[in-house]
Amino acid sequence: MFKHIFVPTDGSDLSRATVQRAVTFAREAGARITAFFAKPEYPIAYFGEGALIDPTTPEKFAEMAEQQASEYLGEVVRMCEEAGVPCATSTATSDIPYEAIIEAAEKAGCDLIFMASHGRRGISGFLLGSETNKVLTHSRIPVLVYR
Repeated sequence: MFKHIFVPTDGSDLSRATVQRAVTFAREAGARITAFFAKPEYPIAYFGEGALIDPTTPEKFAEMAEQQASEYLGEVVRMCEEAGVPCATSTATSDIPYEAIIEAAEKAGCDLIFMASHGRRGISGFLLGSETNKVLTHSRIPVLVYR
């Protein structure tokens, strides 16, 4: 049935639980996984009266996002290795996670997107929650929503 499962992650507890279930599903189906993390774009600071100045440079921000991606995707790779499931990783920089998820899943040739139903907000919850609904409504690839 499904042979190449796309699993977006954000590193949250909910995401880890979803990844673990996706790994089990992939092992049972004889499928492989491509894990994905959408790195946020550098926030543009607006200066004016009362504005806060962010001392983080775009380069430093990109470095921190890359470290976060490496950490979260490394967790998925370890789970897959323990279960004997082949795993690849992918990242993209985007402030529109659902589009990045769909584009990366299509580019990887995945036949299923496996996502959680609810997530957190902010940088650590960049992928889940309402993004799942957007993926559901815009993707031509089937989406399995894990609760």
